[in-house]
Amino acid sequence: MDSLTQILLGGSVAAACVPAGHRRAALGAGAVLGTLPDLDSVPMWLLDLDPVTHMTWHRGPSHSLLVLAPLAWLLWAWYRRRGGRVAEAPRAWLAAIALALLTHPLLDAFTVYGTQLFWPLPLPPAMWSSLFIIDPLYTLPLLLAFAWALAAGARPSARTALALGLALSTAYLGWSLAAKALVEREVERSLAGTGLEQAPRFSVPMPFNTLLWRVVVMTPSGFLEGERSLVADRGPMQFRSYPSDAAALAAVADYPAVARLRWFNRGFMKAQLREDRLVLSDLRMGAEPDYSFNFAVARWDGERWREIRPERLAWPWQARRRLAWMWQRIWTAPAGPSAAQGRAVPTDRAVERNRAAPVAQAAAAKSGGTPASSASK
Repeated sequence: MDSLTQILLGGSVAAACVPAGHRRAALGAGAVLGTLPDLDSVPMWLLDLDPVTHMTWHRGPSHSLLVLAPLAWLLWAWYRRRGGRVAEAPRAWLAAIALALLTHPLLDAFTVYGTQLFWPLPLPPAMWSSLFIIDPLYTLPLLLAFAWALAAGARPSARTALALGLALSTAYLGWSLAAKALVEREVERSLAGTGLEQAPRFSVPMPFNTLLWRVVVMTPSGFLEGERSLVADRGPMQFRSYPSDAAALAAVADYPAVARLRWFNRGFMKAQLREDRLVLSDLRMGAEPDYSFNFAVARWDGERWREIRPERLAWPWQARRRLAWMWQRIWTAPAGPSAAQGRAVPTDRAVERNRAAPVAQAAAAKSGGTPASSASK
């Protein structure tokens, strides 16, 4: 989640734990602790790490519950020995420090980016993907509660405001999970009989809301993308089909950066040839054709792929147009499939026809063949 939300959450949970006379101090301490895990980006920038390493190590050790829990105890023990407020109410401050730190990665896990909750265990990052990284309806109750408690200080109304703000924000988290379950149920119905019922897929809310959701379904030769409005849509979902260069992706699968990305994003990425470079886009963040994370990982030398130091690429993204469309899409159901929207969900027979193509292309690429996508350059 965004830094402001983490600051407000850390301050609110800390202030809700401590005695009334310590409340303003806990708001400040919790705000600092609530944003502390995200400072892992600072040393990574100083070390000049490549962008794939930077992306996949963010929300790593600094977001691990196995790291933050001992850190919370060490901070508490150190401040307790120094005396002052922590020594006056040690149990309350232990809860305040621990919750301010531990709620940060837990909240991050509700987004799609990926949070390594149990680093150093080699588990895929948690990506519950029921919240967008900025969601005003989650943040607003915390903002109001934090501001009221800061103004009220030790007065009883501050504790009431904090409890109410935390209850409303937590209830919104529950709603986001319920909304995701509704979307996933419709996805299952829409994919029934297509041969893609067991295909890897994910759903994620679109920016700033939990009413409009984006769904991506991986196919042998690319992926399907569709949207679901919990307000306007009825009946089966409509999907658009997009290609991915499966042959090139297979040819570079053993490159460390590619393997790291596949682990981090669980294989939800698109491969495409741009000029003479192979670019991998993380399908979880953005929408076709614009994605937040695009990495050039290999260069075509005319005969085969050559590994390069990963480079992050960006291209223009028309945010104003996208957001205007999104707002309209929440309240308006799609008119129906059309050529402009892409192909509908493939049938069993179509899936089987496409299944063999990437295998043959991969074999050609590994043996030095020209990537199929280069024919369209």
